[in-house]
Formats: sequence, structure tokens, C-alpha cells
Amino acid sequence: GQKLNFTIDNGKIHNVSLGQGQEAVAEHALELAAAQGHWVILQVRGALGVRLEQGGRGHGCRGVQQEQFLQLYVSPSRREGHDTHIIPQGLLENAIKITSEPPTGMYANVHKALDLFTQDTLEMCSKEVEFKSILFALCYFHAVVAERRKFGAQGWNRSYPFNNGDLTISISVLYNYLEANPKVPWDDLRYLFGEIMYGGHITDDWDRRLCRTYLSEYICAEMLEGEVSLAPGFAVPPNLDYKGYHEYIDNNLPPESPYLYGLHPNAEIGFLTVTSDSLFRTVLEMQPKESDAGGGSGVSREEKASTVLQHTPFNMLEIMAKAEEKTPYVVVAFQECERMNILTQEIRRSLKELDLGLKGELTITSRMEELANALFYDSVPESWTRVAYPSLLSLGAWYADLLLRIRELEVWTTDFALPAAVWLAGFFNPQSFLTAIMQSTARKNEWPLDKMCLSVDVTKKKREDIRAPPREGSYVHGLFMEGARWDTQSGVIADARLKELTPPMPVIFIKAIPVDRMDTKNVYECPVYRTRMRGPTYIWTFNLKTKEKVSKWILAAVALLLEV
Repeated sequence: GQKLNFTIDNGKIHNVSLGQGQEAVAEHALELAAAQGHWVILQVRGALGVRLEQGGRGHGCRGVQQEQFLQLYVSPSRREGHDTHIIPQGLLENAIKITSEPPTGMYANVHKALDLFTQDTLEMCSKEVEFKSILFALCYFHAVVAERRKFGAQGWNRSYPFNNGDLTISISVLYNYLEANPKVPWDDLRYLFGEIMYGGHITDDWDRRLCRTYLSEYICAEMLEGEVSLAPGFAVPPNLDYKGYHEYIDNNLPPESPYLYGLHPNAEIGFLTVTSDSLFRTVLEMQPKESDAGGGSGVSREEKASTVLQHTPFNMLEIMAKAEEKTPYVVVAFQECERMNILTQEIRRSLKELDLGLKGELTITSRMEELANALFYDSVPESWTRVAYPSLLSLGAWYADLLLRIRELEVWTTDFALPAAVWLAGFFNPQSFLTAIMQSTARKNEWPLDKMCLSVDVTKKKREDIRAPPREGSYVHGLFMEGARWDTQSGVIADARLKELTPPMPVIFIKAIPVDRMDTKNVYECPVYRTRMRGPTYIWTFNLKTKEKVSKWILAAVALLLEV
């Protein structure tokens, strides 16, 4: 309002709180504003909204001169007996309704970001070339962080409320710092943008690393020489005017693709697959639960429940007394058995309860109904997931996976000898096993545990090639890489092949070493997650060798997964 010379002091804004006796004041304000194009703010209270609705139809914009528009802001309260806020119908009928939807795609987002500024903004700094280059790079950065959300967990581990205010405040900070310093303070600017302006929203450490990497790639001294590309084939533009920047975007921005965000094209396949799965699940949930839809061999909830009951895992308490010495590995095995018992007992209890309910021997409760619906929709019941491990599998695949976990535990607890190759994904708590590797090595060599770390060596072998466990550490298998692939021949991370979303990893040899012996050159700190949901399913960080720049894999969101 101040930019357009609309203030309460000059009489062009009328702020009326509708209380007793204020109807006449509001009527006068509306008539004056309609005639002279002023702004009116009405704070509606209770039943006064009804009176305003009755009188609102007559107000419209009678007598409004050309290019003079009444802007009416209504702050409604809840009407008694209603759960929603009420805005008078008469006002709505006479108003122009405008909705502002967020833009989609990089083309629209970059234009929208640049639209927040004017030619005057571009000319306000004494260091014009530096200011314009960094401003344009920040506009592109803002578009990237906003639009990257569509790729789900591969875009950002968590969802963040980035908004236009982040960009406009960043530009104000940029102006102040350029004016106050004889040279461009690149490090200070990157820190302010990545850790405070945008980083203030970010709560995940890996997302914070991603944000910092974007800024280090986009905002650097080389951008002034035209040596920085914001995307493949899209360099930082030369010194142009406001209209010229919009034309530069129109003429030079590549077509929409994951490459614009630093991601591999497989990221789009994954994002579209998740969307399709969600659509088909919604269609499935709309189908009748008892009928044989389409004439196929439908299976009722009763049949599904009885089928699962027949394969319920057995009790494993008797294996707990076999171990003679409680080594770190044996303790992990005990913990896993205890957790498995809790899960299998809950599965037994809930299924038996449901079976009795379906037979009419018990009254069907809401919990039993939820369990029956989950079985019908082939999803893991909530009562099971509360005591289980993170998983995105459907019920059939989840149950088959559960049986494999039980078999692994059976083999391990027969004599408590460490398997030749450990299935890391088979643990309720994989961190406990990785910690046990460090504890065993620390006890053997009398090293302080707090000064040790894990060394990761990706072998060229498959699980079948491993015949015996190593003397120290452990071989692990069952990991998958998302965002890239492992080149077995050269022993480094390489670009993923198209349509290979999560290629399997070879067997990995993990051992514990002192922190000062860790090799940190030409390695990518790769996060390990339980599922593709990432975020809260984080487990550990594996250092993987690379010949490419580390920033490439950070922008591509390369990670190791235990379940796909």
C-alpha cells in the first residue's frame, strides 16, 4: 500500500472493525471507496456478517470512475453454528475472484522469481555486474529449491516452506554486503543464503549439504567470467537489462528435465511411478471389498486372514539360551530375536482376534475392521508397523521379507557364528550391527571406541562368492544405489543407466579403523537409508570412491538403500 501511496493517514485506506453501531461507518466507507477507488478493510464479527451480506448486494462498484477500483479486504469470524469462516455472499458475487497457484516447471519458476524485481532493482547497486549476476543465479537457485520438491525424497529428504520472501530478503542482503565491501565476499554470501535465509527452513543435515552445494556451484567468482553453468547448456547470462533477462530465459533455458536440477533422468521415472501407484491405490480403495470385481478370482478378507494365519512365524524364545559368551555380535542377535518375538506375537494375536470376529465369536471392533481392510488392500496393518521395521513394501512382499528375516536369524542363532555375508537389511536395527563391528575391533586391539570409524571397501564379488567371514569386520550384502550406480570394474561411482532406478551393490567389506587412518580423498560421503522414503530412515554414512566431483553426486541425491 505504501508503494502505491495507499495509507490510512492519507485517507485512501479505510479500516473498520464491525461492532455495535459501526454498520453506518462501514456503509459510508464502502460508498466512498467505490467512488474514489480506495481500499477498505472490514473486520467482520459474528452475526454482523449476516447484515453485511444482506446489504452487500447493493454496494457493488456503483459510480466507479475509469481505472478506479474498490479493493475490499474482509477478515471474517466464524458464524455461530458453523465450522468455517463466513464471507458475505453479496460481496463475493460483486468481487473479482483471483487465485494464485504456484508455478510448475523451471521455466515458469525462474520467470516468477525474476518477476519479484524490476529494472530499478537491477540498477540500484554500484557493483552492477556482480549484483546482476548473483541476482540471476539466486533466482535460478530459488526456482530449483522450490521445484525440486516434486521429486519427493530424492529431491529433499523433508518438505520445506521455501517462499518468495527468502529470495527478496536475500537480494536485500546481497545489496547491503556489496555496498559495504570493496570486494565481493563470496564465502559470506554463500553462508548467509545457505545457512540462514534458505537454510533456516532446513532441518535435515543432508538437505543442508545439498543447499550449500547448489550455492557453491552457482555463486562463485568464476561466474563473472561466464564460466559457470546453472544447468547443462545454460550459463550465467551477461550484463543485460530486466527485459533482456526474461528473453534470455525464453531463448536459452533447456527443456524441462531432471538435468536442470542436477538429477539423473531416472529421478523423473521414480517420481512418476510413485504418482501412478498412488492413483491406482486410490482406484483400488474405491472398489467393493466383498465382491468379485470384474469376474476375476477375487479373494475375500476371510480367506486372506486364514491364509496368513497358516504361515505365522513360530516362537523363537528357546534359542536365547544357546550362547556361551556374549560378544557384541551375540548381543545384537539377542536384540533382534526379542524384537522379532514382539512382532510375531502381535501378528498372531491380531489375526486370531480377527479370525474369531469373522466367525462371529467376537464383536468386530474398529481395530479389527482396520486390520481386515489392510489385508484386503494388501498393505501392512498399522498395529504391525508400530512394532516392525520401516518398510514401503506391500503386505505380500512384506510377509515374504519377514520370513527371510526369520530364516536369517535361525541360521545365525544355531551356533552364533557370524555369517559369511550378513544381510544388513535383515536387521530391525542395522546401526547396532555396524556399532558391534567397531566394538569387537576395539576390544581386540584395545582401541578407544570414540576414536574409531568404519572403513567401507566395495568388493567385486557377489553374495554367492563369499565362503567365509573375514578375520576382522564383516561382509554385508543387500544394498542398492539410487541416483547412480557402482562401476565394479573401475571401483568407483558412475552415472546410472537409464531405467535402472536402484541397481544392486556388490558385497561390501566393512571394518573398523582409527579415525586418523580414514582416507578422505576422492570419496563421496554417501548416506545409507532403510527405504526410499529417506529422511528418518537414515542409518550410517559410507565413504565411496569417485573420480567425478563430489558435488555431482550430492546434487544427484546419490544414496544407498536397504530396501527397494
